Amino acid sequence: MANTESPINPFETAKQQVDIVADLIGLEGGIREVLKHPKRELTVNFPVRMDDGSYRVYTGYRVQYNMARGPCKGGIRYHPQVSLDEVRALAAWMTWKCAVVNIPYGGAKGGVICDPKHMSKGELERLTRRYASEIAAFIGPEMDIPAPDVYTDSQTMAWIMDTYSMQKGYSVPGVVTGKPISLGGSEGRGEATGRGCAYVIRESAKDLGLHLKNASVAIQGFGNAGSVAANILADEQGAKIVAVSDSRGGIYNAGGLNPHAVEEFKKKSGSVVGFPGAKAISNEEVLETPADILIPAALENQITKKNADKIRAKIVAEAANGPTLPEADTVLFQKKITVLPDILANAGGVTVSYFEWAQDIQGFFWPLAEVNSRLERVMVQSYNDVHRVAGERKVHHRTAAYALAIQRVVDAIRIRGIYP
Repeated sequence: MANTESPINPFETAKQQVDIVADLIGLEGGIREVLKHPKRELTVNFPVRMDDGSYRVYTGYRVQYNMARGPCKGGIRYHPQVSLDEVRALAAWMTWKCAVVNIPYGGAKGGVICDPKHMSKGELERLTRRYASEIAAFIGPEMDIPAPDVYTDSQTMAWIMDTYSMQKGYSVPGVVTGKPISLGGSEGRGEATGRGCAYVIRESAKDLGLHLKNASVAIQGFGNAGSVAANILADEQGAKIVAVSDSRGGIYNAGGLNPHAVEEFKKKSGSVVGFPGAKAISNEEVLETPADILIPAALENQITKKNADKIRAKIVAEAANGPTLPEADTVLFQKKITVLPDILANAGGVTVSYFEWAQDIQGFFWPLAEVNSRLERVMVQSYNDVHRVAGERKVHHRTAAYALAIQRVVDAIRIRGIYP
């Protein structure tokens, strides 16, 4: 789905973003270098017994980027294209994401190079448990708390929690978040990313004088975050969803699509493509759809210098991680398009993960209304903080979000000092 001709190293992008902000806030070389290096990275190669009795060796990673503000937090993804640099970049972005919403975590990320679409449930369980065993010494409620990511889910987290607990000799629900409710998961976690994204879109629309009732919305990536954001914007704000897509392609209807109906159709058919009454379009065309709000909720590197000038939305809300390249940010800023950056727009997921962890370590659980109310409070405050910095420094919202987040991490590093 990527819109690029040559592969882009996401970690180089992440470091470039640090440099931009370091120049802006006058950060000296030493601290700047600390921020551009992960604290710890682990590569593991481990055998997994396949259903046919054969063994295959898989490679997995866990990168802990920065712990200055608290234990590390970050998802685990299963994907054929997982690379160490991708995991490093995602761990860096998690560090800034946790800081921008001011929760007491550092950032981490994990991944295993595999193709889960061609693996049975038994093979995935054995792979997960073996990977969890390999990284067990480096994770835990006080050190590093994994969560679901691309092609991992609550079942994956249950296997990791059980594997870790078996090694400890007692149940440790706080070792992961995104678990099933029955194992100490939190109400509202499943829809938190999309809900948080909808909250910041609502706040940004207020500042722009854009009425969300009947505002048009295009969504690239109609997965968990994209579909939840669509449902909430349509149901609670009266917005009109005009285009959505998944890995197979997109659909468009200027008169509006019922996101619930599209979701049901995708569940049955495996894709949004072919939805009755909609025109087939490509993923690239979804980005360029004439809509008030664009939500990139798919993969990295989708909005580039090459297509940024074709974006027609007033608000771009990044439900995905890293969908916009730095040179595209400049083009969008010049076009006066408000970009709600990933480290703000999709931070609802890690915020409710934090709530889940807090509930686990207290053994005290909150009802859904309380979870959503607390999430709304965090997202609104974080948006206001970022918007204020953008106005004060006369920069776009991504640079503002990074300036806010990086300053918080730098403050923690300076106050703690360097040991020994």
